[in-house]
Amino acid sequence: MNAPLPALTGGGNVLAIVPQTFEETLRIARAVCASGLAPSALIGKLEGDDAAAAVAVAIMSGAELGLKPMVSLRSFTVINGKPALYGDGLINVVRMSGKVAYLRTGCEDRNGKMVGFCEAKRLDTGEDKRVEFSQADAERAGLWQTKAVVTKWNKWDKKNEEKPNDSPWYRFPQRMLAWRAAGYCLRELFGDVLGGIRDEYEAREIADAEEMRNITPEPSGESKPTPPKPPKPPAPPSAVKTIDAEPVKDVDEEATAEFDLGAYLDEIETALASAKDEASVEEIWNDFDAPATLESEGHADMIDAARAIRTRRLAMLSSLNAG
Repeated sequence: MNAPLPALTGGGNVLAIVPQTFEETLRIARAVCASGLAPSALIGKLEGDDAAAAVAVAIMSGAELGLKPMVSLRSFTVINGKPALYGDGLINVVRMSGKVAYLRTGCEDRNGKMVGFCEAKRLDTGEDKRVEFSQADAERAGLWQTKAVVTKWNKWDKKNEEKPNDSPWYRFPQRMLAWRAAGYCLRELFGDVLGGIRDEYEAREIADAEEMRNITPEPSGESKPTPPKPPKPPAPPSAVKTIDAEPVKDVDEEATAEFDLGAYLDEIETALASAKDEASVEEIWNDFDAPATLESEGHADMIDAARAIRTRRLAMLSSLNAG
C-alpha cells in the first residue's frame, strides 16, 4: 500500500527568499539562470558562471536599494555595462524608501498635445518638485512615433520589410511621457535614495553621448590627425600587354602585410556617408563586419570607435528626417 500523503494546510505568511551572504546570492543566481528566467537584458550572450555572476550583481544592486531578489531582476537592465532601472522600478524604489509624502505621475491633454508629469514631495525635508515631459519634448528628442506600420531592415534576408510598429512610444505614449518626467523628477529629489542608479532613458543617452565623444575632435583647435585615404585602384589597361612575371610572394610574407587601421576606419566612414536611410547604414555596416575584422587584426580596442562612426551617421539621418 502507498503511504498516505500529508494533508495540505492553508494560511501562513509568504516570505521572499533574501540571501544574506555572497554564496547564497550566487546560489540563487545559478537557479535563476538554470530556470531560464534570467532577463536577456542582464545576461546577453553570457552562459554558465558568467551569466550567474551578472544576475548576482543585479540582485546585489537591488539589495542596496531595498529590493528583493526577484524584484531586482524585473527592475534592472544593463546599458553599456552599467545597471539601470526601468521607469516603474525607479518609482518602486522611491516609494519603498519611507521618505515620500506623496508621489503622483500622469499625463494631461494640453491644447491637443499630451504632457507627462511627475510631482513628489519629501517627507523628511518638505522639499517638493513637479517636472513635465511633453509630446513636443519627445518629438525634439526623436522619440515620438505615429506610424502604425514601419520599415525595418531584415539582416538575415538583407531587405526592408513592413512590420507593425512595436515601439512603446507608439503603443503606450502616455505612460512613456509620465515615466520620462518621473526619471528627471525623482533623480533630483531623491538622489540619496537612488544611490546613483540612473533610469534606463538617461543611461541610454549617456551611452550614446560617450560613443559620439570618441570621435569628436580635440579642443583648442588640436584636432586628431585625419587618417589617410585608401589608395584608389589602378585603372584597367587599354590593351593587353605582355609583362615580365613577378616572383610569387611567399604565403607567410603576404600574411604579415600590415593592416592600415586609419584607412580602414576612414573607408567605413566614407561608405556610411553615402547611406540614405537606416536600412542602408545597417547593410553597409554588416558588409564591413568591423567587430570581427578589427578583432582578428589585433585592434579590438577600436571596435567602439567603429561603432561610434555608425552611431554618428544614424544620428545625422535621424536629425535630417526630423527636420
